[in-house]
Amino acid sequence: MKKIIIVGAGPAGMMAAIKAAKTGANVILLEKKEKVGRKLRITGKGRCNITSALELPELIKGYPGNGRFLYSSLNEFSNKDLIEYFKDRGLKTKVERGARVFPESDNADDVVNTLLKDVINSGVTVLTAKTVTQILIKDDIARGVKTKEEDIAADAVIIATGGKSYPGTGSTGDGYRWAEQLGHNIINPRPGLVPLVTQEKWIKELQGLTLKNIKAKSFDQQGEKINEDFGEMLFTHFGISGPIILSMSREIALYIDKKNKNVQIIIDLKPALSEEKLDERIQREFLKNSRKQFKNSLDDLLPQKLIPVIIKLSKISSEKECNSISRNERKNLVYLLKNLSLTVIGTRSIEEAIVTAGGVDVKEINPKNLQSKKIKNLYFAGEVIDVDGYTGGFNLQAAFSTGYVAGKNAGLM
Repeated sequence: MKKIIIVGAGPAGMMAAIKAAKTGANVILLEKKEKVGRKLRITGKGRCNITSALELPELIKGYPGNGRFLYSSLNEFSNKDLIEYFKDRGLKTKVERGARVFPESDNADDVVNTLLKDVINSGVTVLTAKTVTQILIKDDIARGVKTKEEDIAADAVIIATGGKSYPGTGSTGDGYRWAEQLGHNIINPRPGLVPLVTQEKWIKELQGLTLKNIKAKSFDQQGEKINEDFGEMLFTHFGISGPIILSMSREIALYIDKKNKNVQIIIDLKPALSEEKLDERIQREFLKNSRKQFKNSLDDLLPQKLIPVIIKLSKISSEKECNSISRNERKNLVYLLKNLSLTVIGTRSIEEAIVTAGGVDVKEINPKNLQSKKIKNLYFAGEVIDVDGYTGGFNLQAAFSTGYVAGKNAGLM
């Protein structure tokens, strides 16, 4: 019977263990933390956005980082297969806005527990609080692992240690170090989905404010558009975050990293209205509130927390009565609401990123079976590979699919 060691009990590692065991292999799953699935338990604010319900061609577009590498894995174990997998094991799912798939219970623990139950039922030996220090290689073939306590021999090793984000959950970049020691090229790990740090001081006044149905565009120093998105964003004490900012952050971070220059983000607070329509709307508000002061006239137009900031930026006196506001002042207000500008000076650290971009170079991994092209019987799965997706379930799907393929092929080698 083949013996397979999997290092890392996150989504990729657990799925790899289940699939490898189903081939008849003797599987040992090693996790350095006391509990499995630590990062999985906190994803999606504890709700766990398992996957995306998009069709495969659209799903692939959700991976700006080497999406094509995932074709084989996603074809072999698709998002529909994953939903069916959980359904067969009693975990029902639901689809929300943006094709995001969550467990019906809105509880990430249910996802972890379903996987762990399957891991145990498949006959996998799970060893927690087990720190691997080295991958054992002989004649360019993976032969097992060295832990702090002992050497464990095996016929194949799967590295599923995750990236470098949320290190408290166990993702501390171990897999990169081992792969590099074995001659693999590591694409510089950097924040994938990460909050952005902005220059403006007034941002602190908006801390905790969520804006829905807004449009954001980012521009480089030459005024060339980097990217754009529509949806929900969040103001923080240091800058901006939320779904669309996280999705945009990858390319923005890449630009800042390469050019060492700031990026401008323009927020359209009223994307459903043209400037002309918005002007008409504001005129109606001013007419309705003609004797009110400007500061008391925007309640129906903006969230309460945003009003003082907009007043300050508009340069219209807060005490001015609406019937005294000039046409030019009103036009400037319209422009401001359609073009709220922020200067991005950097990102939060990789430790705060939801996902790590970068990792083991995909050119050195066979996409069909996820075996290393340099070391025989060594496989990679999940975030340790240089593949990353947008927010919306893409990264977890990549972890499950690559785990499935690595586990299956390691078992059948």
